Amino acid sequence: QVRLVESGGGAVQPGGSMRLSCAASGRVFRDWAMGWFRQAPGEERDIVATVKYSADSTYYADSVKGRFTISRDNAKNTVDLQMNSLKPEDTAIYYCAASPIPATETSVWKRFGSWGQGTQVTVSS
Repeated sequence: QVRLVESGGGAVQPGGSMRLSCAASGRVFRDWAMGWFRQAPGEERDIVATVKYSADSTYYADSVKGRFTISRDNAKNTVDLQMNSLKPEDTAIYYCAASPIPATETSVWKRFGSWGQGTQVTVSS
């Protein structure tokens, strides 16, 4: 069983930056993809960014392209999400996930992946 713990959430003003981190432990499979997802109140959980084990293949939702960067350190079993130029619409609970299938559909991650408990990110003036 994979255990994922997120950290780094909080409140920030529009235009600001924030870095989220996720530490994986337990049965961490070295060829698994890692990802960040978010869920705003009353909305579905959506993909934000994913990265394959090799770290040379990433995927970003259109809404965060050019502003967010996902990275992973396989030696430390961590995955980070650097968020710049934050907007109020980025406000959500952010979840870290690990999956044996590097899909771009949230449904696949929900079915096959392991999830953290989430961390709140609030962008407001």
